[in-house]
Amino acid sequence: MRVAILGAGPGGYVAALKLAQLGAEVTVIESTEVGGTCLNWGCIPTKTLLASSEIYAKTKELESFGIDATGAISPNMQKIIERKSKVVSTQVKGIRGLFKSWGVTLKEGKGAFISSKEIKVTLKDSTEETITADVFIIATGSRPAQIPTFPFDGKNIISSTEALELREIPKSLLIVGAGVIGCEFACIYSELGSEITIVELLPRAVSTEDEAVSKLLEKELKKKKIKLITEIKVEKVEVKDDGVHVFLSNGKELIAEKVLVSIGRAFNTNGIGLENAGVSTGPRKEIPVNEKLQTNVPHIYAIGDVTGGILLAHVASKQGLIAAENIMGADKKFDYSVVPAAIFTSPEIGSVGLREHQAKEKGLDYTTGEFQFRALGKAHAMGEISGFIKIIAEKKSDKILGAHIIGPHASDLIHEFAVAMHGGLTVKDIAETIHAHPTLSEGLMEAAEDVHNMAIHAPKK
Repeated sequence: MRVAILGAGPGGYVAALKLAQLGAEVTVIESTEVGGTCLNWGCIPTKTLLASSEIYAKTKELESFGIDATGAISPNMQKIIERKSKVVSTQVKGIRGLFKSWGVTLKEGKGAFISSKEIKVTLKDSTEETITADVFIIATGSRPAQIPTFPFDGKNIISSTEALELREIPKSLLIVGAGVIGCEFACIYSELGSEITIVELLPRAVSTEDEAVSKLLEKELKKKKIKLITEIKVEKVEVKDDGVHVFLSNGKELIAEKVLVSIGRAFNTNGIGLENAGVSTGPRKEIPVNEKLQTNVPHIYAIGDVTGGILLAHVASKQGLIAAENIMGADKKFDYSVVPAAIFTSPEIGSVGLREHQAKEKGLDYTTGEFQFRALGKAHAMGEISGFIKIIAEKKSDKILGAHIIGPHASDLIHEFAVAMHGGLTVKDIAETIHAHPTLSEGLMEAAEDVHNMAIHAPKK
């Protein structure tokens, strides 16, 4: 079985390795770098910058931990970026090494279908090569949307891509969009010393999350002196001598050194010859797929962001695994009901399953349990007591419908709930499982106990 994959991001490269493990002859075509947006301009570089900003933030609290610090400590953006590049480079080398180990052929160049069975690749040396295969996977991902209101110049008006390469910390940064990307960058650059303003069209920050989570995050942003303006539209942006002028729908004008636009993603479907292959696209230029991840052309699959579904790297990777197994004869479908998500703000956010407002909209008979991090000894020892754990459970079955965490290590802790939901465990199963002391995980057990008003370290409801 010969398989060609267009794109080597978290969907494409994972699919390639799985196919090779299952015995397929695999060729991957990548126009930029293996690892895609996530590794090179997204997940990994932002978390590397975040690690630096968090360590710097901790230095401001040394005295509270009983440590005498003398001398000035300040962030060096040049070295922070160098470290980020080194981390990314190490991961890139790792993927290339795996390709070599499993016999995956990598073609570095721009690929486009010339028929439903062929892809023409323009290699980096400008030579061309035609790749023929039995099955294809499109994994070309997405990119920051170019919006006419914002005249991107890569210097004054930037996207998340340029925000990862700033060699100097801006004195002031206005962020358009209080979604995941906007709030993460707000926390990073606020800790490094920038004056941050976020402008959001919707009523609340991270609007995809549970309302209680958004409310606490907004409170924490305020503590960091991050100004959040909601339910306001940006009408116009102009670069002038004294900075970038942002004109709002309420008539106000804001000025910042730089403007970071973090609203919307565009799907990478242009220029890859879909029309030559007969592959259909949707109204947003995404590629619709069925439960097995096939496009309207059965031997052409699509995975990851380009399908227009949940734009998360781990969703792309799981789709890659499922597509690979189906190509090799399996009959697997993607289960979208249990997809954990993490937002690396300060504090972190972890979520899986339904939000409470979604449970209400569905008319479900549910109950909730909640436990505060400030009731945990480990949280006090760490000096991180802000946040809570929340469970939404079906009353009759005691099954977990959703779980939400905002607080220290939320991105790691959320997976206990994801495993429980995937395995069909009940709230009682978690509550009756011994959790080590002192740990943050005890909070998950106590939140489960609180569903039935039986948490030991919580007041009676």
